[in-house]
Amino acid sequence: MSSDIATSIPREREQPGVERSPWRPFVLQLLGPLTILAGLVWGVAQPYRILILDRDRGGDLYDYVFQGPLLVIFVGLMFTVLVAPGLVSDLAASKDDGPAS
Repeated sequence: MSSDIATSIPREREQPGVERSPWRPFVLQLLGPLTILAGLVWGVAQPYRILILDRDRGGDLYDYVFQGPLLVIFVGLMFTVLVAPGLVSDLAASKDDGPAS
């Protein structure tokens, strides 16, 4: 049996509002640019590590390509472009803030 009194009470509907973005996707999106910034700061702080800037010192291809600050910048760029978007979309799909079980 259903009661007319109990079913006739109007329910309050949730008003669409502005959702604050969770901090996890924001931090994930910030990791790549912060890594790139760290590589740039390292390159400015120790310019002698970048052989391209010091052409008097000779070197082979390995010395020109595999330089610490440039590798850090490259890794930050690859994380930003390739890894972070997938991780952010996975976090948005799961919407699970609890620990994984």
